[in-house]
Amino acid sequence: MLVFHILAAGLLAAVATAAPYGRRVIPKQRSAGERLVFAHFMMGIVSNRQSALDYDYDMKLAKAAGIDAFALNIGTDDYTQTQLDLAYEAASRNDMKVFISFDFNWFKPTSSASDVGSLIKSYGNRPAQLKVDGKVFVSSFTGDGLDVGQVRQTAGADIYFAPNFHPGQTPDAGSIDGALNWIAWDNDGNNKAPKPDQNVTVSQGDHTYTAWLGSKDYIAPVSPWFFTHYGPEVSYSKNWVFPGDLLWYNRWNELLELGPRFVEIITWNDYGESHYIGPLSSKHTDDGNSKWVNNMPHNGWLDMAKPFIAAYKAGDKSPNSHIVEDKLVYWYRPTLKSLNCDATDTTLDDAPNPNGNYFKGRPDGSDTLEDSVFIVALLKEAASVSTSSGINNKTFEAPAGASVWKVPMAVGQQKFSIQRNGSTVCAATSLRDITDVCPCGLYNYNAYVGTVPAGQPDALDADGLTGLKAGLKVTTCSAVSSR
Repeated sequence: MLVFHILAAGLLAAVATAAPYGRRVIPKQRSAGERLVFAHFMMGIVSNRQSALDYDYDMKLAKAAGIDAFALNIGTDDYTQTQLDLAYEAASRNDMKVFISFDFNWFKPTSSASDVGSLIKSYGNRPAQLKVDGKVFVSSFTGDGLDVGQVRQTAGADIYFAPNFHPGQTPDAGSIDGALNWIAWDNDGNNKAPKPDQNVTVSQGDHTYTAWLGSKDYIAPVSPWFFTHYGPEVSYSKNWVFPGDLLWYNRWNELLELGPRFVEIITWNDYGESHYIGPLSSKHTDDGNSKWVNNMPHNGWLDMAKPFIAAYKAGDKSPNSHIVEDKLVYWYRPTLKSLNCDATDTTLDDAPNPNGNYFKGRPDGSDTLEDSVFIVALLKEAASVSTSSGINNKTFEAPAGASVWKVPMAVGQQKFSIQRNGSTVCAATSLRDITDVCPCGLYNYNAYVGTVPAGQPDALDADGLTGLKAGLKVTTCSAVSSR
């Protein structure tokens, strides 16, 4: 299910934010206690989970970070209700909340209203079900054209329906209670990276949605990255990247200013599009994404989000007062853009391209990314932050609070440290060097994310590595996790 998540509807989603929809409307500022943070959770890749215990680690990590609920993205797979049962059970046991997010790449808006309503009825009264204003909370991925009245009637309960409908396709927002904007990345208005003469920012999407919704609640998106690189070894070939670089840091700061009632992190576990913030070790199947995901943890992005989430919930404009320990969060790609992988990359061969998502060689949008190592300093007191990327060395005088820095990427080891009053507070050398060798023969534009002090090891298990060798043109890449 996951691999088609953006193919059929992403184009329309992006087009819907191509221009502001009338005048800007500032969302109603919500007080502490009313603001909620969700994380989009892909159920289409967890068919291998055998019990509620398999969800516990995800639930505990998310709750500890301040995430209030998982948006359980579901399709029509035969294992969907089995996994929903397990997820609801685990959420209840871990004092977490969940809600269903119907994926309308699989449910059909014009004919599935009763099916949608029936599933809401089945899960709406479970202890872990998120309720907002006393109503069963429900969302979606796309779904314009759905008979919302029929959904409400079949559900048999008051529902708070906040789908990913689009202003350009559902001009009247009267049938819904709020809406999710999926497009968390600057784009060209056509579901690809910005072009020199066309850049639709995430902030423009905010303006479009808030103007359309008026006084209704807005679910604002936040995402750290987007890179996908499926070649002809699968039937869903697609190869592009959106501008990431400092997106995660800058977007959280935008959200502190915007102050919407809801924020949704896109995503917890969508490894195929590289915007996961949950652990690699979260139990899941492999649709081929392991070729660029193996040994590429993103846990540090979850660490970085913690003080921002706390600030958002408190109504603060800065995360600084919510920083409880000195920490660096850093990220970078494993190779420079100049590296040529044409001889061995999986996307140099022909593949069907009905949606225009397949580009040969370097991913579309690669020119929007910098050859830089990015560092976010989260400091209780001012300190010197030193970084080394290969031969490039820099020291920054970082203030107390959250600040961001960068150093040009260079081949070699990546080292980071915090010094204060002439002493080293903490230091670490990244487990992943930047190299001049194509990883697994590929153009890999995923991000490696680490922290100082270093976090716990995180690795794909055997189920998460089953598709690694499919289509590879090199024999030096093994289906083994080394981290």
